[in-house]
Amino acid sequence: MTEWKKSGWRAKPRIQMPDYTDAAKLEAVEAQLSKYPPLVFAGEARKLKKALGAASRGEAFLLQGGDCAEAFDQFSANGIRDTFKVMLQMAMVLTFGAKVPVVKVGRMAGQFAKPRSAPTETVDGLELPSYRGDIINELAFTPEARMPDPARMLQAYTQAAATLNLLRAFSTGGYADVHQVHQWTLGFTESEKAAKYRDLANRISDTLDFMKAAGIDSDRAHTLQTVDFYTSHESLLLEYEEALTRQDSTSGKWLAGSGHMIWIGDRTRQPDGAHVEFARGVLNPVGLKCGPTTTAEDLKVLMAKLNPENEAGKLTLIARFGAGKVGEHLPRLIKTVAEEGANVTWVCDPMHGNTIKSSTGYKTRPFELVLREVREFFSVHNAEGTVPGGVHFEMTGQDVTECTGGVRAVSEENLSDRYHTACDPRLNASQSLELAFLVAEELTSRREAQVAAKAG
Repeated sequence: MTEWKKSGWRAKPRIQMPDYTDAAKLEAVEAQLSKYPPLVFAGEARKLKKALGAASRGEAFLLQGGDCAEAFDQFSANGIRDTFKVMLQMAMVLTFGAKVPVVKVGRMAGQFAKPRSAPTETVDGLELPSYRGDIINELAFTPEARMPDPARMLQAYTQAAATLNLLRAFSTGGYADVHQVHQWTLGFTESEKAAKYRDLANRISDTLDFMKAAGIDSDRAHTLQTVDFYTSHESLLLEYEEALTRQDSTSGKWLAGSGHMIWIGDRTRQPDGAHVEFARGVLNPVGLKCGPTTTAEDLKVLMAKLNPENEAGKLTLIARFGAGKVGEHLPRLIKTVAEEGANVTWVCDPMHGNTIKSSTGYKTRPFELVLREVREFFSVHNAEGTVPGGVHFEMTGQDVTECTGGVRAVSEENLSDRYHTACDPRLNASQSLELAFLVAEELTSRREAQVAAKAG
């Protein structure tokens, strides 16, 4: 394999990226970004890789979630806090169900660019470039707004830095105290329709009470007050990614300084493409979206390129097939991984294969389809004797109405109430927590079955 350079992707076929018209401005922005501090550090990325390696063996479980696409105009401290808060709640429930540590990774502080199904869109006879995320252009449907502007990368960097600053403060400043998180969870289970989750919440309460009685409380146990929280995003805009790539002084390897974990989308995973070329050379954990069109041959080549040393935790395969299709596609990919003897962490993304257009014209995701795909993912892994290593959701801590269903029964008629996403529909806080309880049930059942098998 050829030697890797951070600019090597420029010689490869590029797709899903903008064509900037002002080359001098683009060059100036890249030069400026290349002088800025990295947003994350090599030691953090290595620590996450080790945790993902544990998830690949069933010794941990990955919870990855956050915005479909971060927006400049919706950026606020409260928004960051609310998503972080819901992820902590979900993690507590999953920890109790799985009886293993939960690795918390937010789709935050970098999820600014989005791939699109078409390069342009037409409204009332006017054809303009598609909206590709706030780091590239604006959502407003005008020629000026849709023109790709490299200066937006600087605003994205500033927002990402501010987000990470707040996340680090929340993670270590007492906000993540396990007792406080559980009080938030109890608020959800007070709902009349959440009765089925109350039992698990009560069991968590009993465990915390026992720990306190045994003298293990947050005043004495620093680990009950703090959490490790990582960030991730799709590394779509490679000019931004390259400008923030830094050489690690301790190992000599290259770090994608834009986030702890980067992933390659289902549309940009060409084995000889620019995105794979960039991702293959960084020390960060790398995610790879696997959809129905992922072939065994492509997967073999991609695994060899993206994880040449076959490290545990380096490569996460994020399955996104759609409810009803998991049984058709996941077993053949699991077989391919086994044939290659590859170390991977299997993760379920039940969002992207379950997007529909509602009768009211809104793009939505029915909660029951999201749940069905999660259950199918666990079922296949149970049948194959492999490890379901985590889940990957598009979600928000806000009380939005973008996905139908859940205990609060969002209907198609409700979608217009609080439909705020700039791109794809997200689970709201209540739906996210409900899903965590349901995934915890799957993890508990799996653990009990494994115990019974050993006893038998």
